[in-house]
Amino acid sequence: MTKQITAIQIKNAGDGKLSDGRGLFMLKKGESGRWVYRYQFQTRRRDMGLGSYPDMSLAAARKERDRWSAVAAAGSDPIDTRQAEREATTAKANLDDPTFEEAAQRVLKLIKATLKDDGKAGRWLSPLAGHVIPKIGRRKISAIKPIELANVIRPIWHTKHPTAIKAVNRTRIVFQRCRRMGIDCHEETIEIALQHLGEHVHQAVPFAATEWQRIPEVYAQLENGGTGAKALQFMILTLVRSGGCRGARFDEMPDDVWTVPAARMKGRKGKTADFRVPLSDEAMRIRDQMAEINDELVFAGMRKGSGNGITDVAIEKVLNRMKEPGRPHGFRTSFRTWVQDTDATSYDVAETILAHTIGNTVERTYARSDMLEKRRVVMQLWADFVTGHGSIGNVVPIRSAE
Repeated sequence: MTKQITAIQIKNAGDGKLSDGRGLFMLKKGESGRWVYRYQFQTRRRDMGLGSYPDMSLAAARKERDRWSAVAAAGSDPIDTRQAEREATTAKANLDDPTFEEAAQRVLKLIKATLKDDGKAGRWLSPLAGHVIPKIGRRKISAIKPIELANVIRPIWHTKHPTAIKAVNRTRIVFQRCRRMGIDCHEETIEIALQHLGEHVHQAVPFAATEWQRIPEVYAQLENGGTGAKALQFMILTLVRSGGCRGARFDEMPDDVWTVPAARMKGRKGKTADFRVPLSDEAMRIRDQMAEINDELVFAGMRKGSGNGITDVAIEKVLNRMKEPGRPHGFRTSFRTWVQDTDATSYDVAETILAHTIGNTVERTYARSDMLEKRRVVMQLWADFVTGHGSIGNVVPIRSAE
């Protein structure tokens, strides 16, 4: 049996190997050394580093040796067991104090059920991925200081203020959720960061809208165009937003009513319903034209078989080639202004045509009609004006008929 060494012997010993028995020895060099536990597991000899000398004393080294010896006696490999313990500790530390990027991804998983398409489009994470994560994504969320966050947001605070606000709001949600999960972070971080950024008065720039008096002219110019032009005509006639029209399918409009799925309507998941759109004679003509060249999607993209509708970029290019300053979303403004100037219909009908929310929660609880038939009359009146079959002066107000 190897005789145990003493602390004095270690201190006075020269360079070399000092054995203490039962697999414990030290490799000494100068005033320092390295403790090693040698054991045999399943016929294989292994050396396990325990720590450095003099940081780890002789007594502490023996205690460690005894601990791992017991693990080996129980049938487990000490080195593999220690590695597993370290990985578990690291995982727990990351769980209790994740990096900002890890925290953002974790929160996204928690809320994705409330996002359209379960957040697969990436829009919720986009402001963070574009401006916050590249700079402080690897920082532990508990260590992020207000001034750090302010410095991240500052470059876009004045130049891209709407995006900056989205990034701030998303960051606030990440901090709030993490705090409620017991993670050491503080919601005040965001509020203090805003104080560092200072005030900013943002002047919203509305979508460029074509004057309603020019809509027939623009519509006529689109007549002989390709898929993008036809999609724009359909937008003008139905007044459905770009995303709803670009993804339109023939099976959504088997007759003179187009049912736009909630997934393509503007609004939060679970708060938006399918929306019925009465199709005018002209809208059905466009639909039937596209049915001659497409199978499922009304406005299929250039890549056949891709299953994707035409892109918003392709649609914008049509207007750019025409040198038309108005944008697709602006056609909705053109219609709304036409209603105001011609007194074509009531406020409620006009707003319902645009799929806007009318009234408060209580009012909507009782007033559940989507006014389909009333809208049908107005949509045909609008289509007649758009196609030049009805004149501005001949628009007959139908408010009194309602």
